[in-house]
Amino acid sequence: MKRYLYRWFAGLQIGCISLAGCHPTQPFFLGERGDLAHYIDRAQNIEYPDIESEPLVEASQSRVPLSLDNQNFEYLDLSLEECIAYALVNTQIVQALPGTQRQNADMASTIYSSPSGQLASVNDVAIAATTTNSQGLVIDQNGNRILPRGAARANQVGGVEDALSEFDAQFNAFISFNTTDRARNVGAGNVFNPQQFMSRDTTAQMSLSKRMATGGVSTIRSQTIYGNNNIPTQSSGAGNFGRAVPSDYTQIFEAQVQHPLLRGRGTLVNRIPVVLARINEDMSIVQYEERVRNLVRDVEFAYWDLFAAYYNVDTARTARDSAALAYKIASDKLKIAGQAAYAEAQASTTLHQFEAQHNAAIAGGGPGNDPGLFGREQNLRMLMGWAPSDGRLVRPSDKPTLSLAEFDWQEIQAELLTRSNELRMQKWVIKQRELELVSARNQALPDVNISMLYRWLGVGGSLINKDGGNPAFPSGGGTASAFEELFGGNYQEGALRLEFTPNAFGARRPLNDITNKQLQLVTERRKLETKELAGINKLSQLWQQSDSLHKQMSEQLQALSSAQRLVEVWQDRFNAGDSNQDSALDNLLRAQQSRATAGQNYIRALTEYNKSLVDIHTIKGSLLEYNNIRLEEGLWPEKAYWDAHERARERDAARYLDYGASRPRVISQGEFEQFQGTANAAAKPARPGMAPATNGKGQPEQIQPERDNPQVDDLPEKRASHEATPKFSWGK
Repeated sequence: MKRYLYRWFAGLQIGCISLAGCHPTQPFFLGERGDLAHYIDRAQNIEYPDIESEPLVEASQSRVPLSLDNQNFEYLDLSLEECIAYALVNTQIVQALPGTQRQNADMASTIYSSPSGQLASVNDVAIAATTTNSQGLVIDQNGNRILPRGAARANQVGGVEDALSEFDAQFNAFISFNTTDRARNVGAGNVFNPQQFMSRDTTAQMSLSKRMATGGVSTIRSQTIYGNNNIPTQSSGAGNFGRAVPSDYTQIFEAQVQHPLLRGRGTLVNRIPVVLARINEDMSIVQYEERVRNLVRDVEFAYWDLFAAYYNVDTARTARDSAALAYKIASDKLKIAGQAAYAEAQASTTLHQFEAQHNAAIAGGGPGNDPGLFGREQNLRMLMGWAPSDGRLVRPSDKPTLSLAEFDWQEIQAELLTRSNELRMQKWVIKQRELELVSARNQALPDVNISMLYRWLGVGGSLINKDGGNPAFPSGGGTASAFEELFGGNYQEGALRLEFTPNAFGARRPLNDITNKQLQLVTERRKLETKELAGINKLSQLWQQSDSLHKQMSEQLQALSSAQRLVEVWQDRFNAGDSNQDSALDNLLRAQQSRATAGQNYIRALTEYNKSLVDIHTIKGSLLEYNNIRLEEGLWPEKAYWDAHERARERDAARYLDYGASRPRVISQGEFEQFQGTANAAAKPARPGMAPATNGKGQPEQIQPERDNPQVDDLPEKRASHEATPKFSWGK
């Protein structure tokens, strides 16, 4: 019968499964509302951070950019000194790249797309000084600071204050309470070990431990121990075998000193992390100084590029106006005299080419994707921290120098070797490697530690009893207190421990580490030598380049003067009606093109010459002095000066021990002299000088970008396809 029922139930289950089919089902929940308010059908979404940030006014209220169709601006004349001052004042994120090589990158795109960690700021030095190690001070269960192990590294995490915190005193306290209630495997009537043992024990400890600069650790410790158990007392009939009182207190005061004798001994070794942290701060200062130097260099480059852009606009306008005049004359002669249309077509072609060059000189888009006047002005604004457009057009008021800068080679060579940021940075790296080698050699010594402990203690029936009691505990029924016994000084204990742990046989790891640090030190010294040689080579190239550019500038000025005379000659012939008008017009247009090319070559050589002077000062480390810029630490709170003065008086009252134990060896030669008085003395004359130009007679004259609003009245009517091309109007 049971077998029949089993078969019947098995068949029923198979049938139900067959009818239901194989598909997943959701469980049933009682009270389900059905709105699924907590269900999210996606794991990741593009979200926006919940940050309230107000953009700068320069970014949120920037005007429509200037263009050929938008020329509503006023001139703003700025000197180079003013531009540099604006850049330094407005700089929070330094808009400059590291290195001495000229950067042609789009700074706006570089800053906009660079990760946050790659952008330098004015707070980098302070950030390096205030960086801390997340790992706290380590102590053992007795409250002792654990002696440091392992070699110090150059990438010391944290600043000087964080490294000095390793020598701060560490307080530790705990209290523990535990009970015991268990049966013991002893015979009946055992006074000292009852079969059913019950006790209550409490331990409280306070300790203050400090790591010393010599490598040791000193600790003072207080312990209070309370014990209460069911061991019978003498008063309960146990005779002389029981406890005097049912509970007792033990008060202990300890002073302990642990000190290494070989590995980790001495102020030099133990202060290496502090010195490395100090070097890291110095290196962050060098990096910040380098970025500021590059910012000043880029501002000067942008300033002279803007000056050249104004000159190119003037040159393009002159060429366009001359071509427009030639076109007008050719067009009039075609209408009046019925001459061939060849001259008129050639003049029209040249006119349109010069008009396109003029527009490119203003708004960019010319050969090599030159940004033009507006683009150069925006680059300078970007470096100064200004909006790209505010209704004003910056115009340089200083002129580049024409005179040859005569540097004394021996002086600038010595300057590079002593003032270069790059070489100073490499020297700090060498100092790091020297300290690492000292630490590695110390780690090869055996680990020999001595530990000395002295203890005062007292035991009593109570912890503190103001009534006191005599005789001493445990006599007198335990009336004496633990502190009374402690202050009596009758119970003192001492301990001495000497540990010896040498390196593993063969000492492969520490010896290999010494070799590694020696190789790194030698490598960094060779890098310094190579950098010095490379710096001298680069300085030599800039020296040669500066001299060559000055000669090119002189030759291009003569070429510009000759091209101007040639234009005047062919202009007179063409105006006078030369017998061969086609040839005269062709030569006139060629002369105009030559004059425009000579003008562009001249201003290029002039600006590149002035930029080469900036490069020389950059690589030899005198650019900031050349621009009268000094980097100094900001003001501290008044409390900091008060504490520093107190510390100085304290050290002045102390006795100096000239045994090499008071501090590590000197790692710095003192404050770096920023102003050495050689930046301007090495280059004669100092900028600014006379601006380049020509008056058409081969004589140089001062060039000031056109300030008026010239209108070319004799421009001919343009064809329908050319009517939409705007004319550039300076100012209004």
